[in-house]
Amino acid sequence: MTATKRTEFGSITISDNAIATISGLSVMETYGIVGMAAKNAADGFLEMLKSDNLTKGIKVNSEEEDLSLDIYIITQYGVNISVVADNLKEKVRFNVEKYTGLKVSEINLIVQGIRTNK
Repeated sequence: MTATKRTEFGSITISDNAIATISGLSVMETYGIVGMAAKNAADGFLEMLKSDNLTKGIKVNSEEEDLSLDIYIITQYGVNISVVADNLKEKVRFNVEKYTGLKVSEINLIVQGIRTNK
């Protein structure tokens, strides 16, 4: 799927993969996040994604100029998940809206695991 931004000069089509890349990079810059998990981790098999596969941890739902994101994350042990989640949502929303001009209506975070520093 793609999202479309309409301007007075025409339209701009942005792929879900591009939106997921912006989101993934924003996630990895957030304190308290140690990685992203694959969307299929619901079956009990947790796979931490490498930096070149961050888009596999994000599901983008786009309708016209409105976006909804599902982000699968792994947090660091000892952090307040609620505070980390609020910071993450704010950073992702800001960056996606800044770089695409599209409105992010909803961000759902799914914490798939917690990692220690060991």
